[in-house]
Amino acid sequence: MDPLLCFPADLPAEVTLALQSAGLGHHGVAGTDDLAAPGPDGRTAGYSGALVVAGDDMTAAVAFCRHLRLREVPLAPLLLAIGPHQVGELLLRDDLYDDFCVLPARPEELVARLQHLFWRTGQSMRPDIIEYGPLMLNLETYQAAVAGRVLDLTYMEYELLRFLAGHPAKVFTRETLLSRVWGYEYYGGARTVDVHIRRLRAKLGEEHAHLIQTVRSVGYRFGQVAWHPGVAQRNGAAGSGPTGGPAVAPASQTTGA
Repeated sequence: MDPLLCFPADLPAEVTLALQSAGLGHHGVAGTDDLAAPGPDGRTAGYSGALVVAGDDMTAAVAFCRHLRLREVPLAPLLLAIGPHQVGELLLRDDLYDDFCVLPARPEELVARLQHLFWRTGQSMRPDIIEYGPLMLNLETYQAAVAGRVLDLTYMEYELLRFLAGHPAKVFTRETLLSRVWGYEYYGGARTVDVHIRRLRAKLGEEHAHLIQTVRSVGYRFGQVAWHPGVAQRNGAAGSGPTGGPAVAPASQTTGA
């Protein structure tokens, strides 16, 4: 997620604390002169939205909001933070912001308002995550954890784990993993995959090493497959398969992104 554009550069401590607690990256500017020029399409590149804090200078805050709104493609969402005595100055200025917040405010309120605005514009403050049982991978920070324990992975170990966890229950040959994870131009042999799998299992720990399973004479699979031959045979006898043959029960997955 792109950082949040903030004005002024010197934010109140409570606002900075709220942004940091939410893990929301932000970039402060002192004025419009510090903004990068918009791209060819008029967009304010590099920002997910804007947070403008009026402080003691409501005039400067309003001018900054107006500048963002008058661009060919206005920057949105825009949250305007004001003091209690400045509420009356919002009259007839509804077009300059998407929501406002009165300071001082609890960090939870400020974050909740930002989350709601991002939701309204189709964005999310939640990072892209892959979850499978005790395993969690953060696709934005290239971090992985199992049962709450952060894993110390190399780049290729992470990439291999990400690929497998992103396709649970599916079996991949070593050659396929080499081409999909390492790339077609990689000239290493299949043993490279075996070495990385062994290291991954060691780092997952004995309790969770079974998440990566070996399929003999084929390759590797991540997670369990909920296949019950007895059920499939009964379904096949009843003609429930698409061609009258055996039907395979779907794999049980608990993944999310």
